[in-house]
Amino acid sequence: MDIEQQFNIIAEEYDSKRRKFIPCFDDFYRNTTQFVAANIGNPGRIIDLGAGTGLLTYFWYQQFPNAGYVLVDIAEEMLNVARRRFNGIQNISYQAENYIQKLPDGMFDAVISALSIHHLEDGEKMELFAKIYDRLPEGGLFVNYDQFCAGQPAMNRWFDTYWEGQLADNGLTDSDITLWKERRKLDRECSAGQEIDMLRACKFKGVTCVYSCQKFSVIVAVK
Repeated sequence: MDIEQQFNIIAEEYDSKRRKFIPCFDDFYRNTTQFVAANIGNPGRIIDLGAGTGLLTYFWYQQFPNAGYVLVDIAEEMLNVARRRFNGIQNISYQAENYIQKLPDGMFDAVISALSIHHLEDGEKMELFAKIYDRLPEGGLFVNYDQFCAGQPAMNRWFDTYWEGQLADNGLTDSDITLWKERRKLDRECSAGQEIDMLRACKFKGVTCVYSCQKFSVIVAVK
């Protein structure tokens, strides 16, 4: 089963389970977004890659309600959930696209993404980062909220074993965890350090990890 099929299947229940699958949910999504927003101007156009149900856009919209948003995702059913979330809001649009093959037209002031890019092979990540760089103005930024490995086998096991143990304690059903393990087969994680090196190789001048808690980190890259 491919990524589009996997995420179409879980679209309706996706948000209700996010907090259980991400033990550091509030720091990862809300607090880090507030930190980034406090240090930048008002972006005019924000693109959310792998936007899914619009969860990350929800937190950015709270900070920048007047920006124009484009939510891009390969799974139409996930975007349908986002459409219901933002029903009546005119400055949010949706594109059912594979962002590896095609980015939305035009320039962006900010590109954001959550828990999507780790599905790409390293070469695809590099290709995407170069495309993002080309679509940003000087001072534009890319913010990737994602899931990473530790970068070495022994510590990877620490990360994965502890995470799986937390899930079992968070009230998820056996079925939830089985489906999660199937989705994990699609993961192509790099370490946060490796991704920072990739972004620097794509000419981003300011790149740093602004939040990290085991599997989950947020990387900011400024052109």
